[in-house]
Amino acid sequence: MKIGIQGAIGSFSEEASKKFIENHGIKNPEIKYLISSKDVLNSVENRKVDYGIFAMENAQGGVVIESVEALALHKCKIIEMFHIPIEQNLLALENINTGDITEIHSHRQALRQCKDYLSENFWTRPLIEADDTAESARRLSENKLPKTAAVIANKACAKLYNLKIIKESIHDLKHNLTLFIGVTAL
Repeated sequence: MKIGIQGAIGSFSEEASKKFIENHGIKNPEIKYLISSKDVLNSVENRKVDYGIFAMENAQGGVVIESVEALALHKCKIIEMFHIPIEQNLLALENINTGDITEIHSHRQALRQCKDYLSENFWTRPLIEADDTAESARRLSENKLPKTAAVIANKACAKLYNLKIIKESIHDLKHNLTLFIGVTAL
């Protein structure tokens, strides 16, 4: 059973896929990390994966525009809609401290979810939109971003990519939930 997800290893979509797998009693799933909603829906429609999982809306960040645009281009059947709690964290390389951070990378949704924290603490630093929170963490760990960059991502990414958690739970809403959708081909 192949499941395509919007996100990389360590992403919130990966967490959502685990809930979907449990909810549906799927045995021995193969997760395909497709990064974008468009690639997930394309893979579902072309039957390269059996199911697709992607984020649709966040309580703080609003509708995930890339998912709405992808749904307009592809046909699918919605199997399940469910929420998972989202805890955004500020991560950096091990030797970097808050004052060293020169820019912050993450998915547009993560940046929106942390806008108050970012405006209070990093108002002079550029916020750079990326295709995925976990991909940003991976890129930082592989020296594909400046050493003084930080990323906003899932806590799991710190361990996965050998990054330091500078600050936990930086999202503005106390109960930060994201609605995920599980789909299959028509």
